[in-house]
Amino acid sequence: MSSLISQSCLPVCSPFRYRALTFILTFLLYTSFHLSRKPISIVKSELHKNCSAVSEAAIIASSSSQQPSLLSLHTDVDCGWKPFDKSNYKQLLGAMDYSFLCAYAIGMYLSGIIGERLPIRLYLTVGMLASGVFTCLFGLGYIYNIHNLSFYIFVQVANGLVQTAGWPSVVTCIGNWFGKGRRGLIMGLWNSHTSVGNILGSLIAGYWVSSNWGMSFIVPGLIIIIMGVVCFLFLIERKYSFIISLLCSLPQSYDTELLLPRESERIPMQPVVVVKSESEPSAISFMGALRIPGVVEFSLCLLFAKLVSYTFLFWLPLYITKAAHLDAKKAGDLSTLFDVGGIVGGVLAGVISDKLGKRATTCAVMLLVAAPTVSLHFTSLGGAGWLRMLLVCGGLVNGPYALITTAVSADLGTHKSLKGNARALSTVTAIIDGTGSVGAALGPLLAGLLSAGGWDQVFYMLMTADFLALLVRPLTCII
Repeated sequence: MSSLISQSCLPVCSPFRYRALTFILTFLLYTSFHLSRKPISIVKSELHKNCSAVSEAAIIASSSSQQPSLLSLHTDVDCGWKPFDKSNYKQLLGAMDYSFLCAYAIGMYLSGIIGERLPIRLYLTVGMLASGVFTCLFGLGYIYNIHNLSFYIFVQVANGLVQTAGWPSVVTCIGNWFGKGRRGLIMGLWNSHTSVGNILGSLIAGYWVSSNWGMSFIVPGLIIIIMGVVCFLFLIERKYSFIISLLCSLPQSYDTELLLPRESERIPMQPVVVVKSESEPSAISFMGALRIPGVVEFSLCLLFAKLVSYTFLFWLPLYITKAAHLDAKKAGDLSTLFDVGGIVGGVLAGVISDKLGKRATTCAVMLLVAAPTVSLHFTSLGGAGWLRMLLVCGGLVNGPYALITTAVSADLGTHKSLKGNARALSTVTAIIDGTGSVGAALGPLLAGLLSAGGWDQVFYMLMTADFLALLVRPLTCII
């Protein structure tokens, strides 16, 4: 009997199972975050269709049928969804991206500080539920025929604010459970949730984009709400010291029989997990986190790296639609190749940085090679060449971005200068990702403004941003 009891106790206290649960659960949670962000980039080509093609078709139909009234039936709605059907549609779409990302960047600085002082499980759950509601609300604009730009801007701003609960929380959880030894590889694999979420978001949004683009938002919104409930039920915030109760090993006695009369039959006690209580260190201040060596430098590097990544995230499907003359669904499907490359790039960056022990050097090399690749017009390469270049560019762009936001943030959040205070991790992560989100907000906004003068200017802007990210590399040689 004692052997059976000891065997039943082992799975309860095994830390591997809790690590695996945390790894998989946080992976799925943040996958749902990115899944809900992707639809806007897929729907852009539906919000503003090719008006010239529609007009030509209407003229041909009118002349062939000798019914001029058909031309008069062609309205602005044929060219897209008001108010995005006008010639300044790129600026309006860029403003929507900027609204979300600017709110996200501002909220991120506050999110880390709040996350250090509230239970992560509850904080993350509320953020996911609220994000799901606002994502669905954007889709309801189609169902209820809403054409007010202020409505969509408000939804984007609100969604950007509540989504800031996600990143500091999941990075803190994964950092609490996994040590520094193979952090690059583990974080590289784990951070593929970004690309997996983008791929799933593209496929889900693409399925409905041509028939009912409102569902392209509602379905991802419902998914993140469901995952919020899962988070509340199953997320374990940090690694505790588990102690198996002595009841598992001691022989049975009347002391182990609670509230049972002596005449009753003895019932073996079940394994009990006792959580060791430890005094919690005080949360670090914002200025204290800035003084950690490397935080400011890597934050600036991420600003430019994330500018490039998010420009592709929000504008690549529209670029493929316009440059390759494909419909919204096909463009969305092809854009997932960039994210597939991002998965490989993130894992590769993590493995290389683990072996070299130099996170900054790994980022620098990938940024140096990425700069010329982002300056290419992919569709001008012809054949399958531009498809392969999408994969390569995705790996080189997302590799440094993934490394800085995960392994580097976790390294700095557990820096030796903190003297073991692990509660700085959320604040450090929020500062780095918040600064990066400033670049993420600027990139799509600049793309919307510059694309009006031709896509060449957008690609030159991306190349310049990569070189600027590379310039801060000498300051980050400490890691």
